[in-house]
Amino acid sequence: MASGSIPSKRPQFAARSWRTLLAALMTFGIVLGPTAQAANQSVQGAKKVVEDGGYDTDAPTAILIEAGSGSVLFEKNADELRAPSSMMKLMTVELVFDALTRGDIKLTDEYRVSENSWRKGGAPAGASTMFAAINSRVPVADLLRGAIIQSGNDSCMILAEGIAGGEAAFAEKMTARARALGMPKSTFANSNGLPDPGNKMTVRELGLLARHIVRTYPEFYKLFGEREFTWNKIRQQNRNPLLATLDGADGFKTGYTKDGGYGMVGSAIRDGMRLIVVINGLDDPDDRATEAKKLLEWGFKNFEARTLFAADQTVGFAKVFGGESRSVALSAKEPVKVMVQKNGTDKLIARIVYKGPVRAPIEPGQPVGVIKVWRGANIAVETPLYTAAAVGTGSTMRRAVDGAGELVIGLFRAGAEKL
Repeated sequence: MASGSIPSKRPQFAARSWRTLLAALMTFGIVLGPTAQAANQSVQGAKKVVEDGGYDTDAPTAILIEAGSGSVLFEKNADELRAPSSMMKLMTVELVFDALTRGDIKLTDEYRVSENSWRKGGAPAGASTMFAAINSRVPVADLLRGAIIQSGNDSCMILAEGIAGGEAAFAEKMTARARALGMPKSTFANSNGLPDPGNKMTVRELGLLARHIVRTYPEFYKLFGEREFTWNKIRQQNRNPLLATLDGADGFKTGYTKDGGYGMVGSAIRDGMRLIVVINGLDDPDDRATEAKKLLEWGFKNFEARTLFAADQTVGFAKVFGGESRSVALSAKEPVKVMVQKNGTDKLIARIVYKGPVRAPIEPGQPVGVIKVWRGANIAVETPLYTAAAVGTGSTMRRAVDGAGELVIGLFRAGAEKL
């Protein structure tokens, strides 16, 4: 891998305060070696949160994300694994949304209510349920509403049994799907979040999952905003308290277990900007609603979007091995945006991270690393980068010179690692 600086071409902004911010941001470098594995650390403890972002929350774990760019506006112990409780149902419904999108199942498909799902997740269990009648058959469309609006444990179990034959097999699918979506820590033992040591998620991964759902399944996402649902002649209200108390709120889910405490995933949109909040570990349901609302209100009031690079604009260059050119330009397919505080106090650092040099020949649009933007100690946004041009294979002499250079660098690194 090789190190170099980003070209001097920079986006232009009218505000003088933003020029100052951007000057700090453009402490760019192509980061290599051990530094390339820079950790996405959470802020640990309330005191540090106040110093970094001017905000605190009573929630033991929390994160606030801008859905469009993925910018993290606030986080506190965001990588701490906890019981996700009913918030875990987001993973269950994502699997169903995915199966519907791929055509594996249909909304009109009907699944039987087994004695197991009725007894453990239905009326006899005494927990949240859609009250599906034993041995009846329920369409997938209604099971989704039961899971999302009524937080029905039976709804999820019926879906799991209908799709995978049982909860254990469905839970394996959940874990595999989580890994495919870039969630390396989450584990699942059932479909509904009922207490089990195998159910663990972080607020960061819950936020990633929520962002994926709202961006990938906009039509299905509307289910989270429905205020009530009636099944088996029993009418139930949506359990999300934000829907009735926060302007622009339209999702997602609450959750509670003794081990996990009270938590929720919430989302609201104002003036075209959507924010997603995840909190977990509180002792009181009212505090859950209050803290989620406060965090969302703070985000809407204090942040605005800034574009660092337009789509397809050159962000920097990656070193090329054995090519006609020594480097290749990198760009993003979407605008690289970051949320910044309106008061202009954010200190941002951005780096290009890639494994290189990139071996020729190179085609345009080839994925090569990411651009990461840090706000303080935390990653605010991470955007994939792609090659912006083709690079053909270089001469035999060029390949030999590049090979010799990489050999020297490899020997140097090996020696350094022994020190």
